[in-house]
Amino acid sequence: MVLKLYGFPSSTCTRRVAVVLKEKNIPYELVPVDLTKNEQKNPEFVKNQPFGQVPYIVEEDGFQLFESRAIGRYIALKYAGQGTKLIPDPSDFKKTALFEQAASIELSNFDPFAYGLATEKVFKPRKGLGETDPKVVAQLTQQLEAKLDAYEQLLSKTKYLAGDEVTLADLFHLSYGAMLSVIGINVLETDKRPNVARWWKDITSRPAWQAVKDGA
Repeated sequence: MVLKLYGFPSSTCTRRVAVVLKEKNIPYELVPVDLTKNEQKNPEFVKNQPFGQVPYIVEEDGFQLFESRAIGRYIALKYAGQGTKLIPDPSDFKKTALFEQAASIELSNFDPFAYGLATEKVFKPRKGLGETDPKVVAQLTQQLEAKLDAYEQLLSKTKYLAGDEVTLADLFHLSYGAMLSVIGINVLETDKRPNVARWWKDITSRPAWQAVKDGA
């Protein structure tokens, strides 16, 4: 039995885990959970993921874990010597601190705005929760642009957010970052921020992302 990934193939968080598994060369079986039918809210699913969200994993020994970023960290630590090294050795305090700083940047300064834009332009209309509000889109875009100005400064000094080696902190941007271009908000690819554009082209060109970008 290989590791099982319970999720929806095109979901952002499912692909966030899948790209890490690909980077680490870990075989996995995707167990589809159909979000369009609200299967993530079924009692059997909620027994394993009490918040009724995808994804979660089950390993061969029965160990289970949910929350995509937590899964990414676990996989990167457990298989540290396999595939791409995506997290520093915990004994290297400075590299670990820089990694945690970069991971916090993604969670606090990117995800809320990218997720908000995806919600306003994709999820809200799809779920019948109302029409897209152009004012909200404009506000979120402006806020994200300001955050990316800081990214530009950081990425002018290092190749990736935590230094000169790719880490989970970079990969965690991929699924929602990719949605931005799909919805016509190309803030990651503009000449206005050449270092952000260079970084984004780098991480989206990785074979692991290419393998899962259209479905885990």
